[in-house]
Amino acid sequence: MKADPKVQRRLLDLQAIDTALAQLAHRRRTLPELAELEALARELSALEDERVRAQVAVDDLDRDIARLEKDVDQVRARKSKDEDRLAAGSGPARELEALQHELASLNRRQSDLEDAELELMEQRETAQGVLDGVERRIAEARDRRAAAEQRRDDSLAEIAKEEEFKRGARQPLAGDLPADLVALYDKIRTDTGLGAALLTGARCGGCRLELSGADLARIRKADPDDVVRCEECRRIMVRTNESGL
Repeated sequence: MKADPKVQRRLLDLQAIDTALAQLAHRRRTLPELAELEALARELSALEDERVRAQVAVDDLDRDIARLEKDVDQVRARKSKDEDRLAAGSGPARELEALQHELASLNRRQSDLEDAELELMEQRETAQGVLDGVERRIAEARDRRAAAEQRRDDSLAEIAKEEEFKRGARQPLAGDLPADLVALYDKIRTDTGLGAALLTGARCGGCRLELSGADLARIRKADPDDVVRCEECRRIMVRTNESGL
């Protein structure tokens, strides 16, 4: 393939734009915010599981406290009824004595229930503190996630703007070059990531390997408009005054 040396040199400009676009694509894939958001997603998932467990503990204690409170209310109602009967003083002495024993038993029962309820309420206070702590950590993690999402979106917008600028510069440049030369360049670039590189001295700018004497002799004999390629990496080697040939 042949192409005017000036046209071949413009391949380096095209390659510079494509390299910049590749770097932008790599930057998009490797934004630190992406890894941060993945870590935050795992953290939030674990915290949500922890929150569910803490909420279940609080709910269980609420249910037990409500049950004890109901039992206490029943004992109080029974005591009130017995106290009224005892205060009325009606009925045989044996029944009144039995009421006194029952009241003593109910007082002990009420005391035991209230002690148990108090213990459960203390446990609930502790469990609620755990739940509040988890919910606070969830809120903090969500705030960090929102901040990371904003940074990610800002970075992506900046990358998209730079890509638009680079593509806008690439289109007219590639359009001015011979179609067959651009097709060859694009095929090599697709396969290797780099379609054209500067030949500097005896070294290919693509694979960075030093050319053999036979390769250098071949290149020196080539016409200026010959499109030469590296025997190792098959990339187009662009010759300029810097090539030292």
